[in-house]
Amino acid sequence: MANNLEQLKKEFLEHVEIEKGNSLKTVHNYDYYISRFFVFANISNPDGITDDKIREFRLHLNRQPGVKVRGQSASTLKKNTQNYHLIALRSFLKYLMKRGITSLSPDRIDLAKIKERSLDLISTEELNRLLKAPIEISQKQGIEGKSKSSASSHLKGLRDKAILELFFSTGLRLSELCSINRDLDLSKDEFSIRGKGEKVRVVFLSDSAKDAIREYLKNRKDLDEPLFIQYSSNSGKQGQAKSTNRLTPRSIERIVKYYAIAAGISKKVTPHIIRHSFATDLLSNGADIRSVQMMLGHANIATTQIYTHITDKQLRDVHKKFHSN
Repeated sequence: MANNLEQLKKEFLEHVEIEKGNSLKTVHNYDYYISRFFVFANISNPDGITDDKIREFRLHLNRQPGVKVRGQSASTLKKNTQNYHLIALRSFLKYLMKRGITSLSPDRIDLAKIKERSLDLISTEELNRLLKAPIEISQKQGIEGKSKSSASSHLKGLRDKAILELFFSTGLRLSELCSINRDLDLSKDEFSIRGKGEKVRVVFLSDSAKDAIREYLKNRKDLDEPLFIQYSSNSGKQGQAKSTNRLTPRSIERIVKYYAIAAGISKKVTPHIIRHSFATDLLSNGADIRSVQMMLGHANIATTQIYTHITDKQLRDVHKKFHSN
């Protein structure tokens, strides 16, 4: 029983959840990727994991059709997705090695090389238009609107302005912003947020973000806990919060998309693109990459380094100074 793969996988997943403290989503993903290999390899013992089995599995993954996007499938499974399977297998093999169970060395598994990630960015001018859009639109609706919804539109404009300013001030992930409650201490320029892997980091508030949040809260009449809540446009009392009132990640994605279109930005704009803008703005103005890594909450600095090739101010200055026109 000790060398039964399914039992060892179960114990490994418990180790990932308890000792390593990973999220249940991570545990579920590891289970999926490892189980997929077990089924493909048709093995029941750790010594059945061999170089040949890994090689055959990699070929199998590389020949799988990609996920459909807008009705069209990518030619093959993305290299990143293939690597997720290999990372899970390596972690499992490391666990077996620590327990003294004979199997393939995790060092025998190399990850597939992937193309350098490209960044979708918006310009500074486009970002400024985006940040201004909520108030401009709510003011326009207030002037044109003669219905009772004017107060609700004004409050939504203040809320959405606060959302956009907070994204750009802090570089928060979408899920992190959704989790914030209204007891945020605006007398300080910083607050702690719990991010990926339950890791806590400090993020910082700009004056414009604090002003936008303060103005939004000043106009709220409810006592609900979440910082950002939904408002019903069909209830008898305009601007009344819904019973399940915390804004969802999907709702905030729609809000960002709405204002990007209203601001005349033709590119796709998401909360993550505003996070990109936060990082590139810091690096373009001379911030060191380690500090940006900490503010973004990246576990690995390699993740942060995707920004450096487009924001290296020193290289631009050298080119401008020494390159002949």
